[in-house]
Amino acid sequence: AYGTAEKMHVRIELSGGLELLFGGKKVHEVALKDGSTWTVQQLIAHAKDNLLTERPELFVKGDSVRPGILVLVNDCDWELSGTLRTELHEGDTVTFISTLHGG
Repeated sequence: AYGTAEKMHVRIELSGGLELLFGGKKVHEVALKDGSTWTVQQLIAHAKDNLLTERPELFVKGDSVRPGILVLVNDCDWELSGTLRTELHEGDTVTFISTLHGG
């Protein structure tokens, strides 16, 4: 329809304490503007700018997540799919798991 850009829906799941930085919510359904290719790197920036509620330094470092955060794309380690360059598709689930405790 005119004036409504297509959206790509991606689910973000957080665990290991990261959900505390995102308002205590473990699952976020996000609608990303479609039309260009979305990568995990862009999703991280989107999450930081739109979903993160506190202490961004505990989630991001530079253009990526900070060391100690595991990233899964559809339950597959992002190391196997291209890390930051992993392309996202409609219905994908990206999981961020903190392996760091304390602090």
